[in-house]
Amino acid sequence: MPIDPARTQYYRRARFTTRLPKHYLYSRSHFWLLEIEPELWRVGLTHFATRMLGDFVECEFQVGPDDQVQLGQTIGWIEGFKAVADIFCVVDGSFVTFNSDLNSKPELVDKDAYDRGWLFQVRGKPDSTCVDCEGYVSLLDRAVDRILSQQGESDEPSDPTWEEKSGKRSC
Repeated sequence: MPIDPARTQYYRRARFTTRLPKHYLYSRSHFWLLEIEPELWRVGLTHFATRMLGDFVECEFQVGPDDQVQLGQTIGWIEGFKAVADIFCVVDGSFVTFNSDLNSKPELVDKDAYDRGWLFQVRGKPDSTCVDCEGYVSLLDRAVDRILSQQGESDEPSDPTWEEKSGKRSC
């Protein structure tokens, strides 16, 4: 995705860094949602999710076009180098399609997560618990802190002037 600084939130905590599109919604289960036309949502995995899965291997969907889907419903699975995980629907409505480009270019999920690496499209209403970029930054802070506490590490950046260079982490 071309990076427009005005529409991008740069995020860093400990050793995890990413860029977050400010105009997307984000789920607590680390999916992003982009409304591409009224009530038509493109859904993908956040960079945090792809990092937890490891290099993308493949995915499969157990629903097809026009199938009714519900929030929280398992609609498929995704396999990464580190893990296999269910794909849960974060939109209540009708499944439209999956990203067939991933069949021949699975690396798009890792290399272009917020654009060409999308997973599926659904027509309907997103989960009411989805948050904007600022809310997702808070979710990421808690997730990274939880991982660090389990590993017994500090969340202090290695560059002591990092806070001064980057400014606030909120959107």
